[in-house]
Amino acid sequence: MKCTLLKQFALAVTLLLLSSALAWGGDTSMLRPPKGSKVAILVFEDLECPDCARAAPLLHDAAKTYNIPLVQYDFPLPQHPWSFEAAVNARYFDTKSTKSTVTKNPATKSTTTKGTATKTPAQATKPQETKADSLGDEYRLYIFQNQPFITKQNLRGYTERFAEQHKIELPFVVDPTGELAAKVKADYQLGQRIPLDHTPTIYVVSDTARGTPFVEIVDRTQLYQQIEQVIKEAGPAPQEHKTATTKKSSPSQ
Repeated sequence: MKCTLLKQFALAVTLLLLSSALAWGGDTSMLRPPKGSKVAILVFEDLECPDCARAAPLLHDAAKTYNIPLVQYDFPLPQHPWSFEAAVNARYFDTKSTKSTVTKNPATKSTTTKGTATKTPAQATKPQETKADSLGDEYRLYIFQNQPFITKQNLRGYTERFAEQHKIELPFVVDPTGELAAKVKADYQLGQRIPLDHTPTIYVVSDTARGTPFVEIVDRTQLYQQIEQVIKEAGPAPQEHKTATTKKSSPSQ
């Protein structure tokens, strides 16, 4: 009996140590810039996450300022009721355009005293023109900007309005085969392998073989400084790279 208890205790300790080792030594092999780029910004984001919405404009501005790619991974948290559906919608719009001039809806503001403000899709702020590399990315910004007013019940209405503004037909079933949902799940699984514990999780990554090829941005006020440091360590690019906002395809796809 004593021997059995000791074996059980030893097994429990082994499992605990193994789980700790995995937590500290996860798979970071995907934390690299797209092919042809020396440096990039990577972000794992949840479209229902308020802090992701706050971070999005900064990340896009930084990518534009330093002429580097912004690579976006979907990481919809289970506690958020509509974030997964929104990510699938974004994947649908990804398939509809690349490098097109589309509309960007500026941040929606509402003045209230007590209680929660409500806004219908028809009341969404008038869009202004901007450049985007994919309609899916534009949809993500649109959702972030209208996030405080979106619910699981009215997400479809906001999505229909976005589609109408861009003259895109939105089918009744956006993902009939489940292919788009599978891509969102693949992104989520990549995040679990790192492993992630919050959104947004932001990295500045490089293709350098010297030192650490990535750094997590914990303090976003240091983002520009960190980008400059990584660019300096990575060395000059072999050729000029045109800024792009990229939706990373999972290795398993």
